[in-house]
Amino acid sequence: MIKSFKQTFLSLDLPSPRWSSAETMAKDYELRQYETAKWVSTVIRGETQKEAMRQGFWKLFHYIQGKNEKEMKIDMTVPVTCLIKSGCADFKISFFVPFEHQDSPPQPTDSDVFIEERKAAPIFVRSFGGFASPEKYAEEAEVLARVLRNRGQPFHEDFFYTAGYDSPFKLFNRHNEVWYFKK
Repeated sequence: MIKSFKQTFLSLDLPSPRWSSAETMAKDYELRQYETAKWVSTVIRGETQKEAMRQGFWKLFHYIQGKNEKEMKIDMTVPVTCLIKSGCADFKISFFVPFEHQDSPPQPTDSDVFIEERKAAPIFVRSFGGFASPEKYAEEAEVLARVLRNRGQPFHEDFFYTAGYDSPFKLFNRHNEVWYFKK
C-alpha cells in the first residue's frame, strides 16, 4: 500500500500504521480504516495522565533502544498513543512496531512491556495542532464525541486514544489526534 501524502506528511518519514481514508467530514473529523498491526505497549497505573505518558514513553523507548530479547535497536515510529478509559486511572501507552518487525517483534525483557495486536478497525479521528496537554486532549475528544453524537455516528464512548506525532523539540506545525473507535 502506498502512503498517502497526508500519511507521509504527518509521520515525517517515520513508520506509522497503515490506514485508508474511509470518509472525510469537513474540518471536524475523518473516518480512517486502520489495518491490523502490532504495537509495543505498557500500562501505567495510578499516575496522572502526564506522568503516565512520561513513564510509559521511557519504558517503550528503552525497548526500542535494545531492552528486548534480541538486544536489537528498533526505529522510532509514530504516533505514540495513549488509551484513556472513562473513570479509570490506568493509561496504556503504545508505540507502533515497524513493518520489518510486524511478523516477529523482539519480545520485551521488561515485564511491564508487552506486544499486542490491534485488529483492523474503523476509527474516527480529530486532528489539532500545538502542544497537547491532557486537558487539551480531553477537550478535543469531547468536541469529537459531541460532533459524532450530533451526526448520529455510533462509536465506543467509554474510551478514546490520544495520538502524538511530534518530538517535544518540534516547536511549530505540531500534529496531534484523538481517536474514537466506530461501532
